[in-house]
Amino acid sequence: MDLTQMLFVAAIAVLTAAFGLRLVVRPVRPSEGTSEPDTWAEDAALLFSGGELIDVSDQGIGALGITPETERWEDVQGSLAERFADLPTDLAELSQGERAAPARDPDDGARLILRREGDITRIRIEAGGTAPMERQAAENLRLRRALDTSPFPCWQFEGSGRVIWSNAAFDALRDELGTPLFTDLSAPKPGEARSRRVSITRPGSDDTRWFDVTQQRVADVTVNHAVNIAPVIQAEIAQRNFVQALAKTFAQLSIGLAIFDRAGQLALFNPALVDLTKLPAEFLSTRPDLASFFDRLRETRMMPEPKSYTSWRTQIASVIAAATDGRYQETWTLETGQTYRVSGRPHPDKAIAFLIEDISAEILLTRNFRAELEMGQSLLDSIADPIVVFSGTGILTFCNAGYRTLFGVEPENSFADVTIIDAVRDWQRIFAPNPEFSDIRDFVQDPGERAAWECRLQ
Repeated sequence: MDLTQMLFVAAIAVLTAAFGLRLVVRPVRPSEGTSEPDTWAEDAALLFSGGELIDVSDQGIGALGITPETERWEDVQGSLAERFADLPTDLAELSQGERAAPARDPDDGARLILRREGDITRIRIEAGGTAPMERQAAENLRLRRALDTSPFPCWQFEGSGRVIWSNAAFDALRDELGTPLFTDLSAPKPGEARSRRVSITRPGSDDTRWFDVTQQRVADVTVNHAVNIAPVIQAEIAQRNFVQALAKTFAQLSIGLAIFDRAGQLALFNPALVDLTKLPAEFLSTRPDLASFFDRLRETRMMPEPKSYTSWRTQIASVIAAATDGRYQETWTLETGQTYRVSGRPHPDKAIAFLIEDISAEILLTRNFRAELEMGQSLLDSIADPIVVFSGTGILTFCNAGYRTLFGVEPENSFADVTIIDAVRDWQRIFAPNPEFSDIRDFVQDPGERAAWECRLQ
């Protein structure tokens, strides 16, 4: 091959390459001679070769939010699926010819026309509503801006469960956790709105997020809104741990504790309450109210029997009112011989706590001590000679009947303490003057060591 032929072949190759490059770079327009009018400039239309976007009309750029990054069908399918139903996930699923996808909103008269000819797919929107395409595009832009700046994940899925739209917060959460989100949510009934708590755990970690998801179904689309309730869950866990810690502490107390909430129902009790009141734990676990609680105590004779049931109801109301003010405190003497000290205390949020303490041993000890004192008093009263006892601080603590008769006094009935000075005044009214009265006062009031000492009074 000579030089001329080689130059001719090279020129043909360059022209062929330039023509092929022009076919690739030049936007593909609908071919002339089609039966339908060429409305490419007026309609929002897209042109795909396989799954690659190769051309878009000016109206399509504004109406569909086409950006320089939009290259494939997957990039625009989600936006179109928000408005139109029954869209394929892959254009290869389309059969040859034309088909129409209706709008999801019954008031939207637009249709999406999909025409496939060979490997070329043309998609355009036929506007059937009253709103111009520009106005609809502007409204879509405003809505998208508002939803993408929302801190709450929002998304929509169709009947099959496939997500057809999501906002930026949803996408960011999905990318952060690296797992599909809320896959166990089902669609509610048409027109139904419901709310439920959902947890999501990052794969391979203990990172769990909690959300309160509100769902509402509109036509065949379910609209979902998620609110992060992690602080609420943490507060509930802290409260639960605190209550458990209190329960463990109360379980060690020998005093019976019953806490009633603001609604008047039993919210917390300890084992000592079961032991003291003999009320079954099964009954207490049903969270009885205050009236039922005291009724059961009356029926089991674990509190003093009222004179009449009519007055009993009034008495219970008085008990509750007094406990609310922190004024209720009584001592119950039971038929079994046990003695309980019962007190009511108000708590925050209008709760009421009742404390039941078995003071039988204390009462028995007091009674025995009082009996011993009475016996000693009787023994000293049987002695005819007057006897009087003073404390180390000079307060009269005891005297016998002979002393009370001789001086005509009743120290037990005095509102104020009777001191050695008061007693000496009583003595001076009966006895003759004696300088040793001052010695008696000094002897009683001397805080140091004392020796036996006596004097005669006439």
